[in-house]
Amino acid sequence: MSEFANYTPGEYAKEHIRITPTTLADGRAFFYLDDDPEYVSGAKTRELNDPRQLAYRFSNQLNAAGEEVPYAAPEMRRDPLTGDWIPMATARMNRPITAGPGAIAKGNPLAARKPGDPYQDGEVPDTDYNVVVFENRFPSMVRVPGRSEAVEYVNGNPLWEKKLAAGRCEVICFDPDENGLPADLPVSRLRTVVEAWAFRTAEISKMEGIEQIFPFENHGQEIGVSLAHPHGQVYCYPFIAPKMEAELKQTEAYHEKTGGNLLKDLMNSEIEAGERIVMRNHSWVAYVPAAARWPLEVHVAPVRDVLTLDELNDQERWDLAVMYSTLLKRGNAFFDKGDGKGMDLPYIAAWHQAPIHDVRRENYRLNLQFFSFRRAANKIKYLAGSESGMAAWVSDTTPELIAKRFHELGPIDIEG
Repeated sequence: MSEFANYTPGEYAKEHIRITPTTLADGRAFFYLDDDPEYVSGAKTRELNDPRQLAYRFSNQLNAAGEEVPYAAPEMRRDPLTGDWIPMATARMNRPITAGPGAIAKGNPLAARKPGDPYQDGEVPDTDYNVVVFENRFPSMVRVPGRSEAVEYVNGNPLWEKKLAAGRCEVICFDPDENGLPADLPVSRLRTVVEAWAFRTAEISKMEGIEQIFPFENHGQEIGVSLAHPHGQVYCYPFIAPKMEAELKQTEAYHEKTGGNLLKDLMNSEIEAGERIVMRNHSWVAYVPAAARWPLEVHVAPVRDVLTLDELNDQERWDLAVMYSTLLKRGNAFFDKGDGKGMDLPYIAAWHQAPIHDVRRENYRLNLQFFSFRRAANKIKYLAGSESGMAAWVSDTTPELIAKRFHELGPIDIEG
């Protein structure tokens, strides 16, 4: 693994995970992360050649009139009222959708290649894999070689700043089983997923222009996922995202006032209160925050002061895999449909880690924010006037009731 300039594997990864890089036919980066002993040892090797005849990703394109035009790079515009940058990626309208009522495509681009199958536009060159990571074919943000990233103005008016959305978007496939659920994956596979998060955080943090790295997972048709496959994404913003900006303002103000770390003190206060703690192990604490917004919301924090995923040690990575597995299983059991079997919970798992260059990063702390907008087995919490129009949240439950429901699911043993 010496070929990676910034990622340093721990002892477990050195012995049990092999990372093999390659390049897809259109020039995008691709990585296999293997935990199968035969591939880790080198007894077997992965297929590195992408057999598709794809044009270079930044080649000129044809418009609706059949005329050749430059690659339509995503741009972003700043909202003068909030200061937020809004990426605009029209190419994403053409991405394949194979899940839910809006499905428009057959086949699964996240599946391993199937020789002889009519669908041969999958992103994985091999006929099998463990975990893979690759640049998104339809990114919301991407750096385009030779394209200026200077600020310009919409209609020439300085009120409306715009510039190239020069970030990066990657996909992480957790497992080759197209019909599998992340909650059903073995802990050893989730340990490889944790390594993928750490690996990409380490490598991308040194790339030009990236300010924040956001690994996340959208799961479930109700969330709006376009591909039904156990996978997550990594968005790498060329700015500080609004949610992170709000948290940084609060953590910085708290540090200036008290000298403490707000996220650490919140975790310790939840431990002291005890009522909203969902589970704990050597390295992590999971709790329902005292001001939870969502009908099901759990925050997961490391016991040790850690800024980013790549700073986690071997024990912390293993303990995280165990806790994440348990959290997903408990999430699926949270709502009872009457048959005692629970349900496939729609959720978002969002990693909040310290930004790369912002000076306020030292007063932040790594944390996972896991939530679902399902409020009952047959009900969804819709973000209507107050939430969507004013970002003024109205909760349909209380944090204590959420934690109580987790406790009702039975004792938890998650010692890693």
